[in-house]
Amino acid sequence: MHVISYKAIREYKAARPDAGPALDNWYRVSSSTKWKSFAELKKVFSSAEWVTPYVVFNIGGNQYRLIAEINFRSQTLFMRHILAHQEYKRGNWRSP
Repeated sequence: MHVISYKAIREYKAARPDAGPALDNWYRVSSSTKWKSFAELKKVFSSAEWVTPYVVFNIGGNQYRLIAEINFRSQTLFMRHILAHQEYKRGNWRSP
């Protein structure tokens, strides 16, 4: 899976260093897989949720959320947001 882009993780880690190890682990796993469907993704990240049109990953023991758009056909994952759990709950990240 081609993850676009690590820069978002690097910037988030600078602001919240405690998220770094979990985000790096997520990136390592995600960029080394070739999921063909959401069902395959769930086998690796069982807590992932489909919130149309996004996939929401729980990161760092439910402390953070990584929101991504995934095109399984082209093997592309585009990170839209990385948020603390409280920011995620507010719902401001959703499309209008």
